Amino acid sequence: MKIDCSHQHILVTGGTRGIGAAITRTLVECGATVIAHYNRNEESAQKLKKELGSSIHLIKADLSGAMEVARLFSETLEYFDGRLDGIVNNAGIALSSDINKNAIEWTDDWLKTMDVNVNAVGLLCKRSVVQFQKQENGGRIVNISSRAAFRGDTADYLAYATSKGAVVSLTKSIARAFGKQNIKAFTVAPGFVRTDMAQPFIDQYGEGFALDDIALTKLTEPEDVSPTIAMLISGLMDHATGTTIDINAGSYVH
Repeated sequence: MKIDCSHQHILVTGGTRGIGAAITRTLVECGATVIAHYNRNEESAQKLKKELGSSIHLIKADLSGAMEVARLFSETLEYFDGRLDGIVNNAGIALSSDINKNAIEWTDDWLKTMDVNVNAVGLLCKRSVVQFQKQENGGRIVNISSRAAFRGDTADYLAYATSKGAVVSLTKSIARAFGKQNIKAFTVAPGFVRTDMAQPFIDQYGEGFALDDIALTKLTEPEDVSPTIAMLISGLMDHATGTTIDINAGSYVH
């Protein structure tokens, strides 16, 4: 069975690098038109735009600020002429923050992580739900969490693990509250994925540390994650609303 996202309008945050770029590519391959959000890396964004052409539209926004989040959503609706079929909240940050840092610096890291990984996701979900309520066909939300939400993380990434746990409960609550209005919400929780964001962790702990923690012989790649997101967006898995799908190379069973 082919995954068909034809004629769908989808917003992917953090959609031009790493897992997000793979999601954008896969959705386009399945027929969707995608707004790929990005923040700092203009080069990666333009490279993806050149690759995928008119099937994607780029919007730059800093998700650490509520006004920028609101602008991103408003510009998305304007570009899509008032119809949004799905959103993939993929953008996130992982700041290494030693517990022995002074309180001000540690708190700054904590709050910035929550701004991007929780507050922006919450605001975009809120705006999406309100929009989906206006549409006969509702809509779908896919929130990208992490295995860290369920098994914790290292001492330097307490904020990251906490933020990803919040995403899971948010998604479940949306699925329960709005399912009767044809609004579906899913969580995808990758394990360690080889991306630019993961590179500082690899540099700090070594690739062997990550490999020893999984059941397979190689690290997960972004392309190992993106087909699941396309399947969820397509509507083929609507009765899995509220669920969390783990893509972590057997981390829990190793």
